[in-house]
Amino acid sequence: MASIRPRLIKRLLVANRGEIAVRILSSARELDIETFALYTENDVNHTFNAAHAIRLRSPASYMDIDELLDIVKQHNIDAIHPGYGFLSESPELARRMADIDVMVVGPGSENLERTGDKLRARLLAVECQVPVLPALTEPTGRVDAIRLFVEKVGLPVMVKAVDGGGGRGIRLIHTLEDLPSLVERAIAESPSRKVFAEKAAIDGFRHVEVQIVGDGQGNVMHLWERECSIQRRYQKIVELAPSTVVDRQVVKPVIEAAVRMARKIKYTSLGTFEFLLHPRTAQFFFLEINPRLQVEHTITEAICSVDIVKAQLRFAQGASFDEAGLAGLPEDPLSPPPMHSIQLRITAEDPEKTYSLSIGKIQSFRFPSGNGIRVDTALIHGVPAVVSSDFDSVIAKVIVTARTWQDVVSKARRALADTSVVGITTNIALLRAIVDHADFRAGICDTQWLETKHDELLEQSRTHSKLPDPFHGLVSPQQSNESNTAVSSASLMFRKDDAWSIALRPQSSATPNTRPHHLQLAKVIRNDFPTNFAADIMFTAPGSTPQAFRMDMQSTSTSASATSSQHRQGSRSDGSHVVLPISGKLVEMLVDVGDVVKKDDAICVVKQMKMEIEIRSHKAGLVTWLTEAEDDEDVAEGMLAAVVEDEKAQAKLRDSTMPL
Repeated sequence: MASIRPRLIKRLLVANRGEIAVRILSSARELDIETFALYTENDVNHTFNAAHAIRLRSPASYMDIDELLDIVKQHNIDAIHPGYGFLSESPELARRMADIDVMVVGPGSENLERTGDKLRARLLAVECQVPVLPALTEPTGRVDAIRLFVEKVGLPVMVKAVDGGGGRGIRLIHTLEDLPSLVERAIAESPSRKVFAEKAAIDGFRHVEVQIVGDGQGNVMHLWERECSIQRRYQKIVELAPSTVVDRQVVKPVIEAAVRMARKIKYTSLGTFEFLLHPRTAQFFFLEINPRLQVEHTITEAICSVDIVKAQLRFAQGASFDEAGLAGLPEDPLSPPPMHSIQLRITAEDPEKTYSLSIGKIQSFRFPSGNGIRVDTALIHGVPAVVSSDFDSVIAKVIVTARTWQDVVSKARRALADTSVVGITTNIALLRAIVDHADFRAGICDTQWLETKHDELLEQSRTHSKLPDPFHGLVSPQQSNESNTAVSSASLMFRKDDAWSIALRPQSSATPNTRPHHLQLAKVIRNDFPTNFAADIMFTAPGSTPQAFRMDMQSTSTSASATSSQHRQGSRSDGSHVVLPISGKLVEMLVDVGDVVKKDDAICVVKQMKMEIEIRSHKAGLVTWLTEAEDDEDVAEGMLAAVVEDEKAQAKLRDSTMPL
């Protein structure tokens, strides 16, 4: 069976996690649908409002169609909502669920096959006379095929996984020297291990996308456009609606192109049609179709005053546009709704370290409130939350809405000032710098803006990080009476001469040692507990004289601490050390001991979530040592990946191997 006709949904499985699972569950509950949530160990917060929660075998189970089939059979579930990411664009999931009479809420397998594949979507654009960029239109897994294309069209080019998503499998190539490694990484991130390439349009272009809804009968409408130009690694971090392009005559053809393509294939459910648009030249090019709910759907909801997730669930049950709550919305591309909305993605990433994932326990958090502010998150006060390398780094989305662009920017600045997350590193300071920048306030940021202004923004973000909390009340916002687990430095006052008696015993012993150890703080040097803590201490073991120590303690995640105990740690002060700047899983080592490398040559590849990141040598030289970590093993930030000695070491090695 290819698809299931619209029908009443009784029991809905949300096959996702995090804030989007919470979002879908909320709309389903308002429609009186019985809800089922999935969870894994240490990742349960999103199940809070579900009627039922089902534990998966592992994080990889979100991608396991067979396991999901077993679950829906066991619990008599008649519909699945896949959210975004994971299996949301899988035609196979839609087909196999239809075979057992289970509906997958979304466009259906036929639409997914035609639109989720980037090359087939491109052919649809050509068929509908929508402009496209010159491209290599045959999927390939070979580097030399991409090289031949580059020789024909010139640089820069964009290499894309045919079936990628969320920024995965995309690489911008500026030089021929980088081509082999970047193409190989794009291929590695493609589920089918197939990529294509197209000429890159980067100078002055904006990323503009159109929200489409369709009833499957050829009736299609748009819910205006979003602008998502502020990206890193081709993943959006700030989105806004509508576009800040002043001339609506420039935006109009983009909206009309999206509607034309959607009508051609009788599009069903929600979909986003993405384009590159140049505000001055009015040039635009089709990019791709995302046949699913988008992360940034929130700002479309804000400017249109509709719940498009609820509308999507109603479409799946046979509703018309009017019955889905979309009646009366204006459709003239020249006259958008009189509202502006911005979405700010709060991520567990360190912009100072190439956006490396920050793994660890969230100890406390504070999000903004007030008129025109919405926060989508799975975090719950009093419930522990751990960021791991298994999932996406988004921990919350702050959505601000106002009637004018100036007001919405001011509201975004205030909202970010009222936001804090303790226990992990986040991008909050960078977001503050972005919304405070003159270019952003003027609404003139293109797709290369973040990269071009990156150093300036980082410097400004450091200033934001050093500023005190904008709070002048009687209670510190860092204090939390709602959770004993949310501990901050304000609630733990360590002082000179604090002392503790410590009873230690082997786990096999039933009683503690009757002569306890003794620990006394001689001097507190730094107290940012539990993030870090440094002190001079006097330590006395039973029967021994007191000994003086300098204690320097830093928080780390369980996985990172376990890894660091097994593998040698690097020293950034040692010029020969190639130190991992991120935590994740080791994909592969790309060099061997004895190899001669150039500056910026790739040493190894580390995967964070679904992104593969090359760790490069900061110098030229000879590889004299490599980590013993195995492929697919958890590795921690700070671990020593390799030792690269300079030319003297190379000469010494040559001398030692020369025959006498």
